[in-house]
Amino acid sequence: MDTPPLAPLSFSPPRSRPALATVAELLKPITWFPPMWAFACGAVASGQDLGERWPLLLLGLVLTGPLVCASSQAVNDWFDRHVDAINEPQRPIPSGRMPGRWGLGIAIAWTVLSLLWATLMGPWGFAACGLAIVLSWAYSAPPVRLKSNGWWGNAACALSYEGLAWLTGAAVMLGGAWPGPHSLVLALLYSLGAHGIMTLNDFKAIEGDRRMGVASLPVQLGAQGAARMACVFMLVPQVAVTLLLANWQLPLHATAVLVLAVLQWPLMVKFLRHPVERALHVSAFGVPLFVAGMMVSAWGLRHWNSLQTAGGIA
Repeated sequence: MDTPPLAPLSFSPPRSRPALATVAELLKPITWFPPMWAFACGAVASGQDLGERWPLLLLGLVLTGPLVCASSQAVNDWFDRHVDAINEPQRPIPSGRMPGRWGLGIAIAWTVLSLLWATLMGPWGFAACGLAIVLSWAYSAPPVRLKSNGWWGNAACALSYEGLAWLTGAAVMLGGAWPGPHSLVLALLYSLGAHGIMTLNDFKAIEGDRRMGVASLPVQLGAQGAARMACVFMLVPQVAVTLLLANWQLPLHATAVLVLAVLQWPLMVKFLRHPVERALHVSAFGVPLFVAGMMVSAWGLRHWNSLQTAGGIA
């Protein structure tokens, strides 16, 4: 009996450069929303006419999302490639789809592009971009590597993604003027809440973080302890915002923020019972309620500013 001839073997040469789809995956467009949203909240809270200043609004949205946030994602993936090889080996760099030092090159190129773009937004926009870039590299890169400790790393991310983006949006709309104390306190409170949101992202990486010496909060406190801390960080600032809005004679906005916070509670109860399994659920359904409250409070502050201008509030 004759043996059929074997088909000739073909070997695909290793890629020397990544596909465009792989570059897009490295830059993670899904992560661009939080800083873009916070920038928009700051712009709304400024009380300025957004229709007249729409070019600045557009420039800021591009800067905070597709540029600064994207560059931070590339930086993080490059310096986390060994941890990702354990937790998420399918990512572009550990999977080999982003060959050689392309990941580092893209991180540097996007950082430079972000700084160049920021020059279009005046001194405040450039300074804020510079600080965000410093925080993103300090978060991921040695020797600082803030993410090695969950308290510091989450704080750096939360401040950059929420507070700094909010204040940048307000300042740019105000022509470079420093936002008022009301906008500042709201930005800081929502940054505090975002610390809890950052903790939600750490539950999927507990094993790799533990093996690679990354002291995330789930590693430090255990899954249950980190879940409780994340809930406290998310809920307490929202209650504080509710009280502030009520004190600023904005009862409807205060009620709306409180209702949005209460709606998060059932999700958090299930999360506290099964933290590892339910962290993604809270992130998917609870975080949108949290950020909706951000915009409600921004519109409340905008209304407060208009009443102040009209002499409606003493």
